[in-house]
Amino acid sequence: MDQRLLSLLRINSRATTSSLARELGVSRSTVQDRIARLERRHVIAGYTVRYHEDFDGRLLKAHVMIQVSPKHSVQIVAALTNIAAVKTLQTVSGIYDLVTLVETVTTQEMDSVLDAIGQLPGVEKTTTSIVLASKFER
Repeated sequence: MDQRLLSLLRINSRATTSSLARELGVSRSTVQDRIARLERRHVIAGYTVRYHEDFDGRLLKAHVMIQVSPKHSVQIVAALTNIAAVKTLQTVSGIYDLVTLVETVTTQEMDSVLDAIGQLPGVEKTTTSIVLASKFER
């Protein structure tokens, strides 16, 4: 039941406990107790906002693969954390060390962010792929 509850909350984290209870076929207090337990167990860390597809579709998004000098990786991660347009950052295996998702409103802003990333001390190489469409997101 916890997995079903989590799936429903990922679709709409603002769903009422009453509607979740109806969907799951349990009482409202059961849903409240399960949510509280999932929060205490650090399964649920927080709740967030998802953009409407009309707004989200107007954002310019790019995956940026970054090759870094190992001696500078901590500083690069810290610097990327401070760039608001950088939405995610993962370490990966392969020829690149980091992959990030950058979101901007304009191409000029995207160009500026990409320049800023490329100029960070220790960044050896970047490759950028512009996202054309998102087929689904969970």
